[in-house]
Amino acid sequence: MKIPLYRQIQANLKEKITLGQYEEGGLLPSENDLCGEFTATRMTVRQALNELVKEGYITRQHGKGSTVSASRKSLGLLSLKGWTEVVVASDRHGKTFVLEGPIIKKLEDIAFKPLIDDENHEEFIFFKRLRSVEDSPMMVEQTYIPNENLPNFIEEPLLEGSLFRTLLIRYQIDVQSMTQEVRAVAADKGIAHLLKIKVKSPVLHLLRKYKTSTEGFYLYSSIYCNTEKFAISSFN
Repeated sequence: MKIPLYRQIQANLKEKITLGQYEEGGLLPSENDLCGEFTATRMTVRQALNELVKEGYITRQHGKGSTVSASRKSLGLLSLKGWTEVVVASDRHGKTFVLEGPIIKKLEDIAFKPLIDDENHEEFIFFKRLRSVEDSPMMVEQTYIPNENLPNFIEEPLLEGSLFRTLLIRYQIDVQSMTQEVRAVAADKGIAHLLKIKVKSPVLHLLRKYKTSTEGFYLYSSIYCNTEKFAISSFN
């Protein structure tokens, strides 16, 4: 499925923002310049910019253009942004450790039942990853991706460590929106060990369902967050 031009523009600008090519507080090119750069109509460019506003990357003010949003002290882990984008935008040093996968398995975790409708995927590609910020364990994330029309996914590494970028560039699958449940829970022995906290310490448990540009293709994630050192927010 061909990705709409406004989504391509959105992804291009988002990447330049997270890589620092457009600096915090600076202006993006004008709508006219973007129209010329991407051979797009003004309506298409505005649609892309409006999506960046929704995601918290830019603010727009009539007569002044589009300004790159300021970074916040917290990590924007409650937003649609992927981990790589969040850490880059926060000017902090992050690492990812793959604990398990990618492997093929079924989605049998009953915690996901409230988020699953009538999807009929039999097999999923499964990752279990530990995320750290400034050498402090921050998240344990388990991700399920439908094993459908993703040739060589398991054999090839993720592009720059980013799942969202890999899906977009290699397979033309764009993550567009997210349904999320957030609960405070007590860390069990396994989660506590990975996050280097005491058993029964409070952690945030996020259950996510990501909608993509491919009909019926959803991603699922179960995430445990340690908020002792860093707060988390909707945006960076």
